[in-house]
This record gives sequence, structure tokens and C-alpha cells, in this order.
Amino acid sequence: MKLKTSEFTTTPILGYNVFSGSIETIGTTKKTVVDTINQYSYCIAERDEEFKNSLKNADVLLPDGVGIVAAAKFLRGERIRKIAGADLHLHLLTEMNKKDGSCFYLGSSQTTIDKIKKKLQKEFPNIRMEGYSPPFSAEFSLRDNQKMIKAVNSFNPDVLFVGMTAPKQEKWVESQKEFLKSKMICSIGAVFDFYAGTKKRPGKLWVKLGVEWLGRLFTEPARMSKRYLYYGPIFIYYIFFKGKT
Repeated sequence: MKLKTSEFTTTPILGYNVFSGSIETIGTTKKTVVDTINQYSYCIAERDEEFKNSLKNADVLLPDGVGIVAAAKFLRGERIRKIAGADLHLHLLTEMNKKDGSCFYLGSSQTTIDKIKKKLQKEFPNIRMEGYSPPFSAEFSLRDNQKMIKAVNSFNPDVLFVGMTAPKQEKWVESQKEFLKSKMICSIGAVFDFYAGTKKRPGKLWVKLGVEWLGRLFTEPARMSKRYLYYGPIFIYYIFFKGKT
């Protein structure tokens, strides 16, 4: 059964209220935290309580994976649409371009941010954009956090895109969201590299067929093999032995 939480439609899946509405209903009119969930992040969250709480506290939790879509069908008998971070990114850019909006990219390298800015100027010329590349470290110091918050707030963007990989990005947003001046905060991980062109996202056919994960496995086997080949069966276990409880 689909539920109405705030202005968003959700479906309960394995203990999470997963967004099951239309992406067009996600706008930038109020402060909203958007995260994504897939089979990998679900499995990681089962072992990381802080990460789990971050996902549960998100205002919008997108079904970013065929595993989550399949779980909705198997456990709830409901058909929901997979919405990747890249889909949300494109939707928000399109909307901001119509309204002369602004966005801030927090994460990745300065080279990647520079490439994003150059591409945005060409494809979405009405958007004002800035970015900040934080230090690459497992944990940020208080000074690191202060610098990041200051960089974001001095620009005061409509949308803040955070790309630090999961679960680091979601936990950081959860711990710092009250200090951030932005109408929307989106943890979108690999989208920074996909949009900048530093990494190639599988083509539209892969996405249409629901096997984008397989395309990523082929292009990044060393990094993705454990995510899909190890955590995939674990997620199936959760569906069968935990999903019905």
C-alpha cells in the first residue's frame, strides 16, 4: 500500500519509506533532503546504524536500483519506477534552468567540479553554479566542516549536490543539514563523475533494460564486483527472510 508522507508518495520496503511518486513532484520550494537506496546501500545500512538513520530521516528516499524495485513488487505487489541519482540531477537542472536557479557541488576533485561548471554553462546557461572540493579523508575535522558549510552558505544555493560516495555523504548531510542554507540537499555520489565525463555511465539501452548495474560491472569490475556479486545474494536473503516479517 502506498502512503502519503508530507507531500510525497512512498511505499514501505524493508523498513524504509521509499519514494514511489513522480519525479516531477520533487521541487526546490522548501528545505528537503534527498537520498537514494539500492541493494548495496541497504546491506551496508544493516551493519551501520548511523547510515540507516540517515536514510530513514531523508525527506525523499529514491529507489535507485532494480533490487529495490523488485523488492517492492515481490513484497508489496506494487510497481514503482527506478529513479537514479542521475535522473534527479537532470530533472533539477532542467527546472533550475527555467527559473534562473542556482546550485552548489560539494565533493569530488576540483578538476571534476571545473568540468561540471564548463558543461553547465553550455547546457544550462541560466543556472548559477559554484563548487567546493573537500579534503579526501575518511572523516572530516571540525575545521573541514566549517569550511564546507561556509562555502555553501556564502553562495546560498537552491540545490546543494553532495558527492562523497555512500555512506559518507548521507551521514555527513544528516549531521550538518541544520547548518546548511539550501532549499534542497541531494546526495548523488557518482553523478559528479558521470556528468563531468570523468567516468562513463552505461548507455540508455542498459538503463532501459534495467541492467545498468551490469554495465557498471563491466566498466569497473574491480570496484563493482563485490557490490553486485557479493551483496546481491545478501539482499535477496533479506527479501525472503526479513521482508515478510
